[in-house]
Parts: sequence; structure tokens; C-alpha cells
Amino acid sequence: MKSLTAQFWNEYWETMPRKELERVHLRRIRWLIKYAYENSKLYHKKYHEAGVKPDDVRTMDDFVKKVPFVTKDDILAAQAESPPFGGALACEYDDVLHVFQTSGTTGAPLRIPFTHYDTIKYGEDWVYGFWAVGIRPSDSFYFAFGWGMYVGFWSCYWGVRRLGAKVISGGGVSTEDRIRQMQALKPTVLVATPTYALYIAETCRKMGVDPRSLGLKYFYGAGEPGPTALPKLREELESSFGVKAYELYGVAEVGAIAPACPTQIGVHLNESNYHCLVVDPETGELVSEGERGENVVTSFAQLAQPVIKYRTKDVVEWHYSEPCECGRTWVLYKGSVLGRTDYVVKIRGINVYQTAVENIVRSVPGTSPHLEMHIRLDERGMDDMLVRVEADPSVPRDSYKDLSERIAEELRAAIGVRLDVEVVPPGTLPRYELKAKKMFDHRPKERRLPSGV
Repeated sequence: MKSLTAQFWNEYWETMPRKELERVHLRRIRWLIKYAYENSKLYHKKYHEAGVKPDDVRTMDDFVKKVPFVTKDDILAAQAESPPFGGALACEYDDVLHVFQTSGTTGAPLRIPFTHYDTIKYGEDWVYGFWAVGIRPSDSFYFAFGWGMYVGFWSCYWGVRRLGAKVISGGGVSTEDRIRQMQALKPTVLVATPTYALYIAETCRKMGVDPRSLGLKYFYGAGEPGPTALPKLREELESSFGVKAYELYGVAEVGAIAPACPTQIGVHLNESNYHCLVVDPETGELVSEGERGENVVTSFAQLAQPVIKYRTKDVVEWHYSEPCECGRTWVLYKGSVLGRTDYVVKIRGINVYQTAVENIVRSVPGTSPHLEMHIRLDERGMDDMLVRVEADPSVPRDSYKDLSERIAEELRAAIGVRLDVEVVPPGTLPRYELKAKKMFDHRPKERRLPSGV
């Protein structure tokens, strides 16, 4: 029986020396490439076109230099050839236990199949983070989540079952009813997207309820930049609910890849289930430790629809040479996800990241947590950005112009470029239950970054 005072969920994996991790990764990668080559038409075709066979991959250098990247578009194309999964599937259809899909807001939805093995591994990804931050089987989880076709918090549910904690479903009811349920049932962990959690706090106050009176001890979120990427957001969540706030970095079609670090400085790649490379988004070349680049992930836990050297479009900063303060030897993504390659905009020669803008805006007194970033072209046809920010209810409307100037000046001082800022009244911007849409690209299609980059 596992000791409740143990520091790690799985000390063997979480503290494995770096050299040993690399040996294990190579052995698993070689097996996975052979498995995908023999069972997935997508990978057989991809490797054949690249002139690569499984036996050609003998070293990690071979993997980095010889094996081609795979993108979301590759999987979508394979699925479209013979729906629902086509050549992307690497198992018998009868072995698929659970089916999900992405929202498809920018095109056809990506379907995501899971075998029973996949669901167990995906669920346990979450438990590494739960345990590290102090959550135990005696805790109870409230899921402020509509149980649909999106895998995110379904996989969290699998994790809670694996941990042995109590599940309280908040599906199918209004935000007000969710608050009443939490008042009655007193869960200790709130599971939600960060922006929806802030909306719950906002709704509590409108109902005359102190969010702290709900009795929560932890917030554990996912789906968008959260408490690690946005320290000001963490402060807002922790002060609103009286909790410790953490996040998990996941990629729906890959897995819940990086659970929380208890230090709150980042998230750790779960190297018992995943391997990563961080590359320059334009050249595809590896970047050095401590530099930022696109996260490229290989999953040893998604065997129904394999993902090998998968370009996530997520911008991360990786660290791995020394163990973390928490004791893990796993790759640390400092600050979690810092942005998306398709939303890193170069404005007057300066790279502007979503999380950088959010952190600066949230630090200005008088702003609310709700904002949008609109990428557009200026009068010269150059990339530009408008930041729309809701004012805090305490700010009088005749002060909005001054507040917008303060925000613009803070952005200029911190980033090195001046952005247009519009302050709008409270309640102007939409609220979201799932991932909040904050980035809007109004440029002509030919000016946007190409798919797969």
C-alpha cells in the first residue's frame, strides 16, 4: 500500500537519472517506429517517402535527423481518406474503447481514438501532478465541465479514478447551479479552465457568495495558459478561492503530457510516457537548453493513433540538465506553454507572445482578467495588435482612456513595442466554459503562418 506521505507518485520514474532516461527513450522510440511502420498506413507512407525504415534508427541522432515530423494536417488527411480514422489508426477498430474529437473550429475535427491501455495511461498522467502538489485519495474533485466530445477533463476523470478520490460531476447545469452544488457538497479540488474558474468567482460575488466559503483547497486547470504561465492569473485564482492553483499541459491527440510542478515555476514532461524535442519553428533544428522553441512530442501512451515527432505548435522553454527543486529529473517546461507558433507575431522586429501580453496587462491595476488580442495589419500593411481589456467594475468610465494609456506604456516598456489598447466596460467580452478564445487573427490568409508550422 502506498504511503500517503510519499513525495512522488512513482519515484523510480520521476527521479530516473538523465542518462538512463535517454537510454529508455531510445529503446522505446525504436520499438514505436517499428510498430507504427507496420500498423499505420500514415507512418508507413511517411517513412517510405522519407527513405527511412525502422532499422535505420539506431541512435537518438538518427531519430532527430532522419525521422520526419508529423503534423495535425497529416493525421487529418489520413483520416479523410477513409473515415473515421483511415490510415492514422494502428489498431483494430474493435479495440477502440473511447472516441473523442477536437472542436474543428478551424476546419474538420480531428478524431481521437483510445484503446483501454491508452485511457489508463492518459489518466495516470494527471495523477503524477495531483500527488506532487499534495492532493490525496481523501480529496473530492468538482468537475465544472460539460461532458462532451473533448477529451481534456475526461482524461482528468480517469486520473481521479486512478487516484481513488471522489468525483462530483458539474455537467449539464448552469454556473449558478454549480456554485450551489459546491456549497452543498464541499469539494476540495476545482477542475476547470482557468478563465471559467474566474467566471465562477465572478458569479459567486453576484450571488452574494464569498468564493472562499466554498471550502476549496486546490484549483487544477488545463486547456489554456494557466496559473504557471500567468502568475497574475494564479494570484487571482488563489486570492479569490483561497486555494493553491496548478495546471497541467496537455495536447488532446497526444496526452496529458506535463503535470504540475509543486514549485509552480513550470510543468514537467511525464517522461514515463513521452519524449520531447524543442525545435526552431522555422528551421526544425533543435534549440539549446534554456531556449524557446516549438514542442515536438512522441507518445508511448497513445498506441491507437500514434504520434511520433508530432509538431504541437506550442512554444516552450525547456530545461533538463539538472534535477528540479521538486526532485524530478524530467524535462521542465519553465512557465508551461508560452504561446503558439501560429500566434507569435513579429511587430516592428519584436516577437510578441500571448502569455507575455497577458501577464503585463493583468499586472496593471484596474484591469479585469478578461482580454482579447487582435492581430491585424496597420496602415502601412505591417503586422500590428490591438489589445481589448475589460476594466474592473471599480474603474469609472471617464478613466478608461487613462487606463488604456497606462497599459500601452507598460507593454511598451516590457516588450519593447507599443500596441494599441482599448479598455471596454465590464461584461463586454464573452465568457467561456471551455478554452477561452483570446487570439483573433484578422490578417489575410496569405499573411498567416502556414499550417503545420
